[in-house]
Amino acid sequence: MNATDMPPPDTPRIPHAELLQLKRWNTPTIYNGWEQITTRDTAAEGFNLEESRDFMPHMGPMVGYAITVVVEPSNPAHRRSNPGAWAQYRRHVASIPGPKIVVVQDLDKPRVIGAFWGEVNSNIHRALGCVGTITDGAIRDLDEMCNAGFKAIARRLCVGHAHSHPVRWGCDVEVFGRKVSPGDLIHADKHGFLVIPPEDQGALLDAARFMDANECRTLIPAARDGAGKTDAQILEQIDRAAADFGDEARAKFRRKGEW
Repeated sequence: MNATDMPPPDTPRIPHAELLQLKRWNTPTIYNGWEQITTRDTAAEGFNLEESRDFMPHMGPMVGYAITVVVEPSNPAHRRSNPGAWAQYRRHVASIPGPKIVVVQDLDKPRVIGAFWGEVNSNIHRALGCVGTITDGAIRDLDEMCNAGFKAIARRLCVGHAHSHPVRWGCDVEVFGRKVSPGDLIHADKHGFLVIPPEDQGALLDAARFMDANECRTLIPAARDGAGKTDAQILEQIDRAAADFGDEARAKFRRKGEW
């Protein structure tokens, strides 16, 4: 019945030490690295296409593998049809190694009725190795969720949980205009989120680190070194830096980068 679509057990996972390093950069920086190594359309794939809201920006970025679940808090029939769903779903979550980000598709959107997340559910999922959630529905108990150390990117806040109940899980979902599959690697912060497919995960850290350093070696110092220079001189040094930036990216990835 709710069989997981997680990648096969032999699919390589990024070492936890690399995940911790990925967490040191914001999501746009991770995107800058990802666009250099992927064959996907970097103008339309990977990131959320609708606006999302980070309710815990002070917690910084979160990184983890997707656990997926679908809910419909407006519909009481789900509790009647599968009263044991919560226990089944929790065992599914516990069976998958972390760190995990729970991606929740709310079938009620855009007229969100109730919250899947609050103080209790956040603490339970934190105990099961989950670091946070991305939900196109609502959350509540915001301060208590922060206290649990459970980050949330969501559509809005609300007061009640209504008839929140897991409908199905371990399946593909769509949140904020982006399809997410179980096991996808996600990097998320106040800017939105990036879903990294399995084929791009292994090279991601090196690419993000390189592109961040490339900016710091070329364009950023050129833009800041303007003291006592004319506009023409500043523009000339920025042009040189942009050329250097592109040369560095081409030498590393055979791509020119964004400049």
